[in-house]
Amino acid sequence: MMRDDSTSHLPQDQAQGLRRMFAGSRMRVIPVLSNPFVSSGGVLIESLCAAFTELGLQTLVVDAGEKSPAPSELSAVDLASCVERLSARVSYLAARGLPMRYINANGSAAQFLEAIMHAAPQADVILLHASAAELARVLVSREVRPVLMADIESDSVTHAYAGMKWLTQRAGLMVYSLLLACSPQLRLSERIAQQISSCGDSFLGAVLKDWACVDPRMPPSAPLTPEIRHMARELLMASTPGLIPEPANNVMPLRPSAPRLPTQAAWT
Repeated sequence: MMRDDSTSHLPQDQAQGLRRMFAGSRMRVIPVLSNPFVSSGGVLIESLCAAFTELGLQTLVVDAGEKSPAPSELSAVDLASCVERLSARVSYLAARGLPMRYINANGSAAQFLEAIMHAAPQADVILLHASAAELARVLVSREVRPVLMADIESDSVTHAYAGMKWLTQRAGLMVYSLLLACSPQLRLSERIAQQISSCGDSFLGAVLKDWACVDPRMPPSAPLTPEIRHMARELLMASTPGLIPEPANNVMPLRPSAPRLPTQAAWT
């Protein structure tokens, strides 16, 4: 279950300044790449929810990962009734496979976000947990910073980098954050972050803006680290609020641009 920590540990002037900044704004979308090789992925998501709660924000977790629960049968006719309240400021929607119901002829599922926003208008933050392929379909022309998840196992790190590669090449998203499920004191965590950062920069031109560790052994009541709080604020700042209309040029998020043919001069 999500922890409901409504007591802010931030300096009051900083927390109040952020709340004023987002007061009256339309909801932000925070994409989190699902990683089936991370057994403590729920703990990582809870940590972000707790950080948004500290800022006084309402968060809806849209859980569309590969191993997430299937949506209710009612989701086809009444999506709002499927939203489950977990705490005073955190709600949850089981949504495995749900974005695919909103695919248009061009492969875009951007209308899925519109349906979510209408189903939960009280939410300030939509935390969208899904695979890289589904995120690429949903996040058409949207300015966001995806969050990668991993732990200290090599399979999880490889999957996180693969997700970065997919979104970089298919959705044009170039800046990322990383959540690691391990102790902050573990030196291996820094090497993993540096490895993903280096590979992203060298091979994709992508940037790993920040990273933070969450120890899955800590109790839910444990205070959040400064790194998690910083990441939550940065993610909010990087997300364009509200709905983004689909582009008029019929963008096809899963179809790379056709290679440019050489000019006649290039052949001679």
